[in-house]
Amino acid sequence: MTPRHLVLAVLVATIWGVNFVAIDLGLRDTPPLVLVALRFAVVAVPLVFFVRRPDVPWRVIAGIGLFMSAGQFGLLFTAMHLGLPAGLAAVVLQCQMIFTLVIAALVLRERPTRLQVIGAALGVVGLGIVAFGRLDGEGALRGAGGDGGTAALAAVVPLLVCVGAGLSWGIGNVVSRSAAGANGFGVVVWSALVVPIPMLALSLLLDGPAVVGEAFASMGWQTLVSVGYTAGFASLVGYSIWNMLLGRYPAGMVAPFALLAPPVGLVAAALLLGQVPSAIEAVGAVVLVGGVAVGQLRRRRKVAAVVEPPSALAAAGTGR
Repeated sequence: MTPRHLVLAVLVATIWGVNFVAIDLGLRDTPPLVLVALRFAVVAVPLVFFVRRPDVPWRVIAGIGLFMSAGQFGLLFTAMHLGLPAGLAAVVLQCQMIFTLVIAALVLRERPTRLQVIGAALGVVGLGIVAFGRLDGEGALRGAGGDGGTAALAAVVPLLVCVGAGLSWGIGNVVSRSAAGANGFGVVVWSALVVPIPMLALSLLLDGPAVVGEAFASMGWQTLVSVGYTAGFASLVGYSIWNMLLGRYPAGMVAPFALLAPPVGLVAAALLLGQVPSAIEAVGAVVLVGGVAVGQLRRRRKVAAVVEPPSALAAAGTGR
């Protein structure tokens, strides 16, 4: 990889890591599902009028949009709205690797390698450590604050919601296999079309028309900056560069750079938001990301000699 492309790969990982801080910023004055709808509306319009629809069935485009975008980010934004710190969200979302392996094995009959199984096991252990750290940090394990049960729910529910986001991403990964070889940028743009209306409808149902109306009427700079960054930089700029790199180099050489996004997310959240994970949470984060890295090792060896077609859906661990 040339020095210029090396810098671009690191830049993309940095953009995707800081993305979680931008999400946190937008959630300060906008309900999570409304924020998701706004983000993907900006991704789709007006590009959908200029980008050719990828040559894949509509059901595949809809499946990618519903699971990889609406489901993943609807649950991710909700988890952060409920109190999951941005840095930890960047890490916990990596459980998508575990779900992708399991679902691919059950649905596509793809047998995981030994290293992938070890990586998935490490990921589960890492998630457990993070959950333990969340419980301990909220005082639920020590009985601090009086009501340990309430503290436990406040600590674990956002974590479980984020795990649900990883599950949705994993399903989306398997669905996206049907779009192999299609123009990745086109898939991102056209699949975004199916996100805004379901997210707005769900927000109207859960938050109520008054809350949704107020969100649009009093939209502040935080939401505008968040939508501009997540849609413009994380989705469009990030994946344009990523697709270019995947078109020039083996996927096994490019994909590991995505593993830089969770550490960048942790550091960015600590520096910009003051969200510093506890020692136990940090250990769990290292174990989880380490498990994802182990799962990548076998894949890297296997595909290092093959240049795969570019796809915006080939990235793992980005939290785009």
